[in-house]
Amino acid sequence: MANILIVEDEKNMQDIIAAYMQKGGHTCFTADDGVDALMILKSTPMDLMILDIMIPHLDGFSVTRAAREMSSLPIIMLTAKSSEEDKLKGYEYGADDYMTKPFSPKVLLAKVNALLRRVSSGPSAALNAGKITIIPSSRKVFLDGQEITLTHKEYELLHFFMANPGQVFTRDQLLNRIWGYDFEGTTRTVDTHIKTLRQKLGNEGKHIVTLIRSGYKFEVAL
Repeated sequence: MANILIVEDEKNMQDIIAAYMQKGGHTCFTADDGVDALMILKSTPMDLMILDIMIPHLDGFSVTRAAREMSSLPIIMLTAKSSEEDKLKGYEYGADDYMTKPFSPKVLLAKVNALLRRVSSGPSAALNAGKITIIPSSRKVFLDGQEITLTHKEYELLHFFMANPGQVFTRDQLLNRIWGYDFEGTTRTVDTHIKTLRQKLGNEGKHIVTLIRSGYKFEVAL
């Protein structure tokens, strides 16, 4: 069904994850360190990456940042660290989801399948607002005619906003809609992603309006 890159230096854990992904019908590629992971990403198209943070040579944060310069593929981070700051750092670099060790491989497979469904679903008609254009069929975003690179979650946020202009969404609503009910983070994750999304949109980031104590909305006529 999908090409999945598993970046994990613990061989036993790597084998367990690969076995569950293969049971789910996916093709698995493995890397023991950050350098090998980036080499695979450069040479082979991947649909999703499962990435441990504590890996040799380049840690998961560095791999995520480099991967985002090449691709918008969904990234699920694995780590023994459970602090909120570590999670926020991962999301800021472009991770889409997060699982803290020990975890259930079945739940990981469910998260993988959910992310893959979100990538492949959605209407095909182009969406336009100001100088922003989204082509859902190719998941491409253009700013004043120039393509820009967004992470998977940044894209989903922007697409959701543009598909629902003028509607106010609380942080909890956005968290549940974009990240899902089983997400292991807090509403600060929404703020972090909207901050980076606005930066990438430049002046057009003004369309994403913050409503104090209410949440966010996408305002077209600004």
